[in-house]
Amino acid sequence: MRRIALWASSTVAALVLLFGYHTSTSGVAATATTQEPIGASLTTTATTTTTGTGPDTGSDTSAGTSSSTSGSSGANDSQTVTGRVVQTQWGPVQVQITTAGGEITSVEVLQYPSGNGKDVEINNHALPVLVDETLSAQSADIDMVSGATVTSTGYLGSLQSALDQAGL
Repeated sequence: MRRIALWASSTVAALVLLFGYHTSTSGVAATATTQEPIGASLTTTATTTTTGTGPDTGSDTSAGTSSSTSGSSGANDSQTVTGRVVQTQWGPVQVQITTAGGEITSVEVLQYPSGNGKDVEINNHALPVLVDETLSAQSADIDMVSGATVTSTGYLGSLQSALDQAGL
């Protein structure tokens, strides 16, 4: 009789522990925080808000974008363009680019998933690689970062939106 009681109580305890365990993918989706951007810092003099119309590559998007220009000659104008927010399963991703003379001079990641330690670890590695690849390729035709496929997809969607708005 003792063995049956011990077995039943240990089974109940194991089930309580099993169903009481919360993983990072259960419940509410991880949220992104707007932190200090990853990439080069920039200074803008004027900001105009427009509506983004880039191609859809993410599951859900927000249309807010902004750009600013400075300088006096058309070929050397500096332009800052913010891509659309691409919603991923781990949180939103948004990219801002600065161009001068038809070339991308800097890239900042304004939003990225950072809802838990694993997101932060992945994105602290992946985002600088994506930014460097963008500056080297001068386009959105870059490789994804292994292990950060979701963030890479969101990054590429927002980057392409910014490039379309910049006319590149």
